[in-house]
Amino acid sequence: MDGDKVDLSRRQLLMAAGGAGLVALLAACGGGNDTKPAAQPAQGKPASGGTLRIGALGRANAITRDPHGTQANESDYLIISLLYDTLTVPGATENTAPRLATSWKADADVTTWRFTLAQGARFHDGTPVTAEDVVWSLRRLRETPAGAARLPGIKVDNIKADGDAVVLTSDYPNADLPLMLRLTTFVLKKGTTEVAGAPGTGPFKLDWYRDGNARLVRNDTWHGGKPYLDAIEVKIFESPQAMANALLGGQIDLASNVGAVAARVAASRPDVQVLRRPDDMAMPIVMRTAEGSPFADPKVREALRLAVDREAMVKQVLSGYGKVANDVLGTGDPGYAKDLPQRARDLAKAKQLLQEAGFDLSKTYELRTTEDISGLAESAALFATQVREAGVQIKVVKEDSGAFWDKTWLKGDLYTTYWGTNDSVLFFASKLLLAGAGQNESAWSDAEFDQVYKQAVGTLDKTTRAQALRKLQEIEHERSGYLLWGMADGIDLAGPTVRDLPTLPGYGRVQLERVWLAH
Repeated sequence: MDGDKVDLSRRQLLMAAGGAGLVALLAACGGGNDTKPAAQPAQGKPASGGTLRIGALGRANAITRDPHGTQANESDYLIISLLYDTLTVPGATENTAPRLATSWKADADVTTWRFTLAQGARFHDGTPVTAEDVVWSLRRLRETPAGAARLPGIKVDNIKADGDAVVLTSDYPNADLPLMLRLTTFVLKKGTTEVAGAPGTGPFKLDWYRDGNARLVRNDTWHGGKPYLDAIEVKIFESPQAMANALLGGQIDLASNVGAVAARVAASRPDVQVLRRPDDMAMPIVMRTAEGSPFADPKVREALRLAVDREAMVKQVLSGYGKVANDVLGTGDPGYAKDLPQRARDLAKAKQLLQEAGFDLSKTYELRTTEDISGLAESAALFATQVREAGVQIKVVKEDSGAFWDKTWLKGDLYTTYWGTNDSVLFFASKLLLAGAGQNESAWSDAEFDQVYKQAVGTLDKTTRAQALRKLQEIEHERSGYLLWGMADGIDLAGPTVRDLPTLPGYGRVQLERVWLAH
């Protein structure tokens, strides 16, 4: 695949889903389960000390140690996130929380942002972090093949230092710029030439690294507060099954994003915590909206959305480890419109819309999918079965990963996709739904949507922004090219002594600095 596409759209974001897609394999087991997230044991008072042994997914042939490179391995991203600080991080009540930047403020037209750095922040070698270090790092990031996607609207020359602050100037008003800095704005020392093992500013320091495995020790002087753990050992696993077996065998304390198959096996073990992070992964079906596509007519797209039995999809494809969705991406956003009318199956209405649109029911249409994430092919097969009851004939075509991302993604008329980071509604809008967006999977172009997006992202006024955000979701819900039938849970397995694991979906789960072990 083209490097620009791989980075933010697939590898960097989607690896956050990791093994969560294995939930589809549970369909063969039948039955359901309680869909409420499992509670962690009584926490008690945090205790210092101990080593957390954590397993994470990765492949030996995809290892990278460059914080600004493409982290195809979840294990690499975990290690890098503990060693290096980003300017901001995902938050629990707000989408964005402070990290190396403790505060930020925009000018009146929301194009220039000033980020104030944490006082007392130091690199692991003891040298202080300066705004010049941050500027150098952001410029290095911006000059990577996918830097434009990571720092949207920011040119290299518009990243500047001003005393103890960093100033970023966007080409357009962008109230969401602090959010865009969360995933990969890792800070290195200015002038770093050898990034492998270079000192970071994060809560843990590198002790040793071998072939994708690493031991990290506590950074007692971290600006965010002294972590509880003495050390974290990260072990790379190429399959969720192997990782789960290691957890069940006592070789690791935490199996990160291991998937529902392992959860099912471990559910009867009193010595294993099954922790669920709701809204962790989306697996929508994409319907191409461009002229010439069989699905260009909004009535046809609405018909297919009404032909789906979402409850059955969640039960069979996710085996209940998830929830019904409503065709709007960004379900974990605090501003997500939960009160939009929930679509339910209505075959009579679906048939009527297909007839009104003049949809050719004599043809068989191909739905292309891949098995990159277990569950995609299964969801495609169930979808084909369900829409047949509305008279639509679907043939599921499985493609290998290379062919799918080269020939089908961004080009196909009907295909599955997946997003393993549950970000904000505006984030997904900017990446996937704006006319001309580089990753516009459905080739959707809607002038009203684009205008409302500009209203939402171009203001800091909460009332104006909330109104625009609501309208944006109404438009997406009504006529976009996405059929988002459900959201899969992220699932971790932990030993009995692990406490205070993160509960946020997507990349929120790599924030392990407040985890502790009960003794």
